[in-house]
Amino acid sequence: QVQLVESGGGLVQAGGSLILSCAASGYTSSIRDMGWYRQAAGKQRELVASISRPGATNYADAVKGRFTISRDNAKITVSLQMNSLKPEDTGVYYCNMWRNGRDYWGQGTQVTVTS
Repeated sequence: QVQLVESGGGLVQAGGSLILSCAASGYTSSIRDMGWYRQAAGKQRELVASISRPGATNYADAVKGRFTISRDNAKITVSLQMNSLKPEDTGVYYCNMWRNGRDYWGQGTQVTVTS
């Protein structure tokens, strides 16, 4: 099993910045892709950004140029730097890691962006 713990959510004004972090524990060997998803009220969960073990990144069009995902393979952590936040970025953000054919999820952290 892999346990994921997120931190860094909160309330911020539009144009502001937040950093989300996620740390893995448990059976963390062979973790490959890491990513962040978000779910706004009444909407489906969507991919925000992902990063492969070698460091290749992928971003949702809505966040390109504003968000940056990074990982530390030694510490088994993944972070999401969010700049120029918009009210439409509001939602619960979930950390995701993939290991041995299975997805693992964090408990979610709320991000609220006010206009």
